[in-house]
Amino acid sequence: MNLLLTAPILVPFLTATALLFAWKRRSLQRALSVIGAAALLGVGIGLLTTVWTAGIQVIQIGNWPSPFGITLAADLFSAIMVVMAGLMGFSVAVYSLGAMDPQRESFGYYPLLHLLLMGVSGSFLTGDIFNLYVWFEVMLISSFVLLELGGEKAQLEGAIKYVALNLVSSALFLTAVGILYGTLGTLNMADLARQIQSLDSAGFMTTVAILFFLAFGIKAAVFPLFFWLPASYHTPPVPVSAIFAGLLTKVGVYALVRVFTLLFVHDPTVTHEFLLVIGALTMLTGVLGAVAQYDFRRLLSFHIISQIGYMIMGLGLYTPLALTGAIFFIVHNIFAKTNLFLISGCVYHLEGSYDLKKLGGLYRDASWLALLFLIPALSLAGVPPSSGFWGKLVLVQSGLAAGEYMVVAVALLVSLLTLYSMTKIWNEAFWKNKPEAHRRPKANPNMGRASWVALLLPVILLALLTLSIGLGAESLLSLASKAAEQLMDPAEYISRVLGEIR
Repeated sequence: MNLLLTAPILVPFLTATALLFAWKRRSLQRALSVIGAAALLGVGIGLLTTVWTAGIQVIQIGNWPSPFGITLAADLFSAIMVVMAGLMGFSVAVYSLGAMDPQRESFGYYPLLHLLLMGVSGSFLTGDIFNLYVWFEVMLISSFVLLELGGEKAQLEGAIKYVALNLVSSALFLTAVGILYGTLGTLNMADLARQIQSLDSAGFMTTVAILFFLAFGIKAAVFPLFFWLPASYHTPPVPVSAIFAGLLTKVGVYALVRVFTLLFVHDPTVTHEFLLVIGALTMLTGVLGAVAQYDFRRLLSFHIISQIGYMIMGLGLYTPLALTGAIFFIVHNIFAKTNLFLISGCVYHLEGSYDLKKLGGLYRDASWLALLFLIPALSLAGVPPSSGFWGKLVLVQSGLAAGEYMVVAVALLVSLLTLYSMTKIWNEAFWKNKPEAHRRPKANPNMGRASWVALLLPVILLALLTLSIGLGAESLLSLASKAAEQLMDPAEYISRVLGEIR
């Protein structure tokens, strides 16, 4: 069981190391990348199964007693997120076989991808607030290099904005960690939670909570800290955009959920009401940005922001039902959003453009791609009985139960605007005739049958998963409900980490 806790970190680390040794052997790198990603998915599923059957898992690295040593801990929420990291890593690793150019592969794309997955997994599993900062920095370094890999002008511009804002986030994070440590003398999150409960200084803790919100809010791209995301996520190759869209902002959301259910629950009428307002503004500003776009990936980038708002809404409502909806929505969104970015890459390989005004006719010329687009697009919009519908339904029900009618109204309006923007992509890229001014180029001549198989397999896999959690939502809702119960009542988490339950 202890091995399952360390494996999601060790597997991508060892994969990245092996890839460095295979630096000049492109075929071997490609094979090792897929195998390593599949192994991460496998150990993630094993960890989730263990946590479901045996409860929260904890390991103290080096046998140092808690709270003095480095702690790794997995409850259901973190285990779910590790599975998502493995699944997205595997999907993008396979897709990269057909989409990534040899030049970027020779620059270290595959080792960087797995170092990113290591940072993501470490962020989900750490039980130490300072080590959460360390894993964030691992992600920042690898994601920054992935973002600018290739050195194109648009990439460099996007990478500069990306790293500048994330360095500000890191500085705020480190400041908040230092204040907590100076006040309470510990960095272990379970120990912090126990000590904060007995701390008679609500105003001080609210101030620290806002610092953490700013640090994690930048990484999650919430209002008004989101402007770096649509300026950068559409600039790198599609596999990089897809893994960023699926995982990176979700790490920020995970961190917000973790600290605002474990640490900063001293005055939810202030902290969580604030989060609720931020969630509503994030939904609204993100979708308004999306409806104004005509670049396929830039439109999807604004939708990342909008959909983050729903997750923050669930956290702000702070009820078991709301957190159930937020967790379900995170899983649904990871599937749908990653797949839409992958589909945008397929469109580009067929048409040579992301500009919706230059596209058209794909419904007739690539009907298979049109069908694959509709599945995640309708799910993102929340059309029943898709996975997005169930996630939004639970969040709306929890909002009505809490009497937060304004936030519910915003969520419903944003859902309609999301449907409008997905319809715009459908009309422009798939339904209308291709403009005569833009003759259809032949499909990428370098794309052989094997490359197209590599592109389509992960798209089909994610589409099937989206359909399955929509048509069989009860199973995932049950898992999300149990995870929400653990978040709402962290007593077991605290006890296991501090060694009070053996």
